[in-house]
Amino acid sequence: MRILSVHNRYQIRGGEDESREAEERLLRDRGHHVDVYEQNNEKISELGKVQVALRTIWSHQTYRSVRKILQNDRYDLIHVQNFFPLISPSVYYAAASVGVPVVQTLRNYRLLCPNAQFFREGKICEDCMGKTIPLPGIVRGCYRGNRAGSAAVAAMIATHRGLGTWTKMVDCYIAISQFAKAKLLEGGLPEGKMVVKPNFVAPDPGIGTGSGGYALFVGRLSHEKGLGTLLDAWKRLSAPIPLKIVGEGPKADEVRQLSQAIPQVEWLGRQPLAEVYRLMGEARFLVFPSEWYETFGRVAVEAFAKGTPAIAANIGAISELVDPGRTGLLFQPGDAADLARQVEWILDRPEEGAKMRAAARAEFEAKYTEEENYHQLIRIYQQVLASRQNREHRAIEVISNSRSLS
Repeated sequence: MRILSVHNRYQIRGGEDESREAEERLLRDRGHHVDVYEQNNEKISELGKVQVALRTIWSHQTYRSVRKILQNDRYDLIHVQNFFPLISPSVYYAAASVGVPVVQTLRNYRLLCPNAQFFREGKICEDCMGKTIPLPGIVRGCYRGNRAGSAAVAAMIATHRGLGTWTKMVDCYIAISQFAKAKLLEGGLPEGKMVVKPNFVAPDPGIGTGSGGYALFVGRLSHEKGLGTLLDAWKRLSAPIPLKIVGEGPKADEVRQLSQAIPQVEWLGRQPLAEVYRLMGEARFLVFPSEWYETFGRVAVEAFAKGTPAIAANIGAISELVDPGRTGLLFQPGDAADLARQVEWILDRPEEGAKMRAAARAEFEAKYTEEENYHQLIRIYQQVLASRQNREHRAIEVISNSRSLS
């Protein structure tokens, strides 16, 4: 199978970049031909605000470039991983112009919400859900605190909702959790085109020992990730276990200061993946305190692969990944006292913690390996191609019948 993978790379590498690269390797390793069309957000500073805003709605460069690629080489389908902001939905129209089906993975809520998170001022916000024009997001400057930038994103959402882009131009959407699927359908995306396929971890990093005697947080250092709740919980522990924090982001300075003020907390900054896996394998447990509607929870699945249970906020997709009492524990999002209680519960029950380690690893082996994910992905591709072929056959039959009757 020949696939064109389309991705707009972020300035700060994150889980979306890792997940799409893993899918590309997965396909290539099994004999499929995968080419990549990519844009990088580092170009934003060169283009200027007006050009970026216009390209967010419709990129003529993308349309011409992708159309030419698809005309010059035969591809079975294109798989769009992320089109925002420089690629734009024009990529769908380029594919349609040459009859190539489109698969779109949705790893956030960009088609429904200007800041893609349904999160504002420290709490869940769904004020733009289902609105033809997401005006609240413009008024509040929900995209990076900037009204002009928010207006550009809102214009992209409204324009393509009005054109029917979201319903007509994509053959299949891949949501990465049942929770995300439900939210996307609530926002108006077509149910008949939505399937669920989780992310995966490859290569298998191997099980760890859990003997490090510390808790671990890995992720972007930003408000929606629940760092305030995490650090507040550590202040409340009667006998604090050491907490290691891995990551970088807008709250890095605050985390640095607090790590200096709280002896049990150590900020390690950004670490290479191999070191992250080592830390995960030796950790007693992972803490996942996110306060927004996570669409998945890749870090938790990576921890499971190492045999490390997770204590996670009971919100969004992470609450469906963690089976409380078996692969980890859940706490009320934003509730530092409840998080502290769950931490003390697992610390007081080392036997239960050992059982959770075995169950977490078993969960990974059952659901999140590359082999299982490959079969799911290929089934999706085959269904898209079969559906497109059936529609084309029906169209030919209609034309033939019309000619025979005329």
